[in-house]
Amino acid sequence: MYESIRGVLRHKELLKAVVETHGVGYRLAIPLSAYGKLPEIGADVFLFLSHIVREDIEALYAFVDKGERDLFEVLIALSGIGPKTGLAIVGHMDPASFHHAIQSADTRILSKIPGVGKKTAERLIVEMKDKLIDKTSTSPSLGLAADATRALMNLGYNPLQAQKAVQAALKDDDQADLSHVIRLALSRL
Repeated sequence: MYESIRGVLRHKELLKAVVETHGVGYRLAIPLSAYGKLPEIGADVFLFLSHIVREDIEALYAFVDKGERDLFEVLIALSGIGPKTGLAIVGHMDPASFHHAIQSADTRILSKIPGVGKKTAERLIVEMKDKLIDKTSTSPSLGLAADATRALMNLGYNPLQAQKAVQAALKDDDQADLSHVIRLALSRL
């Protein structure tokens, strides 16, 4: 029903933001990863929306990136995955890393997401394999980011910290090879 919202950011918390547009303040649930990407209070903001209407709740979920919103909507269409779990997944893994975890059947990394246990991770892998398109073919840096993030996690780093360090490394040098990206990311951890 709603596609996006443009307005003034009036409030932000880790999992919630309020955007005012035309005199109406909209309370929006946001993924954890969106908090750091939001501008300062009082600044203009544009977010992609997902409007969820259930018998017991009506809520707006907001995302900085359209790919995150699209992944969220695919996730909540699965049996047993509600908006809270979908938001947790999107908030802890970027779409490229999630795609890589599904394609490599990595239940270990998926089960580290709050609200996702081993059985849910296994079900996600089975149900999502055919729903995801190969995003790595459209952008070589997406596959590189997922590979570098996974390498850092195998070294024992927190998935969210590893993901942020890799993203920062790719901003500095988006033409680097895997080993160079890992070295840059390690220097940020």
